[in-house]
Amino acid sequence: QTGPVIDMPVPASFNDITQDPNLENYIGWVWYEKEVLLPRHWLQDDLSTRVVLRFGSAHYYSIVWVNGVQVAEHEGGHLPFEADISSIVQGSPGIPCRITVAINNTLTPYTLPPGSIQFMNDASKYPKNYFVQNIKFDFFNYAGIHRPVVLYTTPSVYIDDITVTTTSSENIAMVQYQVSVVSSALYSLSLSLRDQEGKVVATGEGSAGELKVLDPNLWWPYLMHENPGYRYSLEVKLQAQVNGAQLEDVYTLPVGIRTVHVTSTQFLINGKPFYFHGVNKHEDADIRGKGLDWPLVVKDFNLLRWLGANSFRTSHYPYAEEIMDLCDAYGIVVIDECPGVGIKTAESFGNKSLQHHLAVMEELVRRDKNRPSVVMWSVANEPASQLPPAAHYFKTVIAHTKALDPSRPVTFVTDVNYALDHGAPYVDVICVNSYFSWYHDAGHLEVIPLQLMTQFENWYKTYQKPIIQSEYGADSVPGLHSDPPLMFSEEYQKALLREYHSVFDKKRKEYVIGELIWNFADFMTNQGTTRVLGNKKGIFTRQRQPKSAAFVLKERYWKIANESSCLPPITKSHIHFL
Repeated sequence: QTGPVIDMPVPASFNDITQDPNLENYIGWVWYEKEVLLPRHWLQDDLSTRVVLRFGSAHYYSIVWVNGVQVAEHEGGHLPFEADISSIVQGSPGIPCRITVAINNTLTPYTLPPGSIQFMNDASKYPKNYFVQNIKFDFFNYAGIHRPVVLYTTPSVYIDDITVTTTSSENIAMVQYQVSVVSSALYSLSLSLRDQEGKVVATGEGSAGELKVLDPNLWWPYLMHENPGYRYSLEVKLQAQVNGAQLEDVYTLPVGIRTVHVTSTQFLINGKPFYFHGVNKHEDADIRGKGLDWPLVVKDFNLLRWLGANSFRTSHYPYAEEIMDLCDAYGIVVIDECPGVGIKTAESFGNKSLQHHLAVMEELVRRDKNRPSVVMWSVANEPASQLPPAAHYFKTVIAHTKALDPSRPVTFVTDVNYALDHGAPYVDVICVNSYFSWYHDAGHLEVIPLQLMTQFENWYKTYQKPIIQSEYGADSVPGLHSDPPLMFSEEYQKALLREYHSVFDKKRKEYVIGELIWNFADFMTNQGTTRVLGNKKGIFTRQRQPKSAAFVLKERYWKIANESSCLPPITKSHIHFL
């Protein structure tokens, strides 16, 4: 024990839980520990049961011990990791199982996201050994165990992974599957695909194959169909003989049948043009920071649907699996982004960073590859892609991602000039962030139409690829009013949005395929002279109350949805227990 021991809820960021300013801005190692009693039948030493400890995520670097034995080490703050702890806990029924986790939130030039530690050596200004964590991204670097920690069991021979891809034409769909099994070569696999009424519509056998579905219900986005987010259930049943005993492992995977295709001017879902009218989000809220919070998650989805949003980007890191499950269920389309934000120096484009980036994409694709809501991978946000090493770096990361998953387009989000961007040649869709009349020509709304039109035309002329305006917006302090509109007032935020929208309306007839507002809600950042308790570009406050701009966007999104001959939303309330 090296310091005070306090109670800490999980899942949650540790930063905002106490009144201690040192913990709020703490950089370094923290330790978590908990003792649990495992069910007696898990602990019989018969080798037929495997006990697994799983973390939904912990930020940033984690080392895990069980009963003093190291079982896992993981780098990266937003993806799951797990460890087989059977050999440590089995054979000791009735003895508490002690789980210890050390977590370090330090960011370096080689982490994702990158950062740097700067020591302040001027003894006349700073105490001895004083240092700060520098970051090049605009959100607070919350830390802790952010997602659920679970213990679960499988048989010793078990289903390790399932990969599903789907194709459809006319009234037939094909569901291709691949199942990997660990710990035995002698096993049988049977698969059954059920519709939402529980009726079996296709069956299969073996570790790889194809299921044929007649008259399929396709997975459609919200507001594109009267029954969005339709999912079948694929039940995979494994049977194996081990030491004379019959073992069975069953896993049920939700499956959405849908296709994605990109042309030079369109994004097609199930062969029909899809226009992204959505938001960028953050996992961020009062008190719990980035910790998973079910009431907040459900509130956010209700706000998204109220708004008429059909999509969001997981800016700037993978979101909790529970959030992704609801995207699948509600038909909310996702651009799934890895934590590649703040890649601003040549050092962060080196081989050490590249190898870690490739590993992160492997983890992300493995986690989310079967989700129908995920239609595109994003490998970075606003990197310094004007630097020469960015060419090889993004060529490699994008090629690797496509090799892992050939079924989806890949992008990264840029704010670099179209003529200087070394990564753009390798993306399938151009995603551009711009803040005209905010960070550039501050206060001059009149320059937006010309500058935005020029931006789109330059990018399209150069690449002939469809374009998403992946960020645009302005800060507004709720309750601050000014007419004529002045910066930081709710009126200025509204006026800026309307200037952008007038250009979107011209260009979406051509090759602009989406608009994602920055941001869904106000969020916490590092302190700075341009940040008043965080970033105020949300159309909702951090407490999820609407600003004036939310109503502008709501009117627009519903209008776009209705123009696309989308069906009206179902008005009857359906309550599901989550």
